[in-house]
Amino acid sequence: MVSICGRFRRANCSHRVASKPHVGVLALQGDVEEHIAALERAGAKARAVKTRAVLDACDALVIPGGESTTVMKLLDRFALADPLRERVGAGMPLWGTCMGMIVTARAVAGLDQPTLGLLDVTVRRNAFGRQNDSAEVDLAIPVLGAEPFPAIFIRAPWIESAGPEVEVLASFGGHGVMVRQGRVLGTSFHPELTADPRVHRYFLGMLAP
Repeated sequence: MVSICGRFRRANCSHRVASKPHVGVLALQGDVEEHIAALERAGAKARAVKTRAVLDACDALVIPGGESTTVMKLLDRFALADPLRERVGAGMPLWGTCMGMIVTARAVAGLDQPTLGLLDVTVRRNAFGRQNDSAEVDLAIPVLGAEPFPAIFIRAPWIESAGPEVEVLASFGGHGVMVRQGRVLGTSFHPELTADPRVHRYFLGMLAP
């Protein structure tokens, strides 16, 4: 028999665990460790995701940068594409950074490239140039406050067009570079490579009911 005191302690423990969100980082390619470290600094319990079992244990998911066609193939190989779509359809927050935004998008401009189709935008790959055109930009993102964000663009995509339910949170060079549709977030840049936690904190705020 469990005492009332024992039940109370157990309930308290469960409450403490539940208060810290469990956020997965898709670990097929890209800045996995950097996102995990940034999420933990922002207040989450973060872990790498390579299996459906681990995905099912997460409250939210980040898809980091990398090579979009390769990651789509790996999502199919690891049988994660359909479960991921199902979780997002059921309300799980999702954030794609750089390549992750391409994978998350509805379409890729000028290419017949498979995507998850979870964010109603058309993106253009390598829109800001190749690797040697990478740059850090002081980016205005009003939802994060008045101070500009140090946005790092590396072979970054931009938003060519967005559906009516997509909110453009930041633009650069006349194109959207941070967008949100419900509980799906997309950024062209790499917040995980900076010491500024505001975008990761913003994403964690999307877990609120």
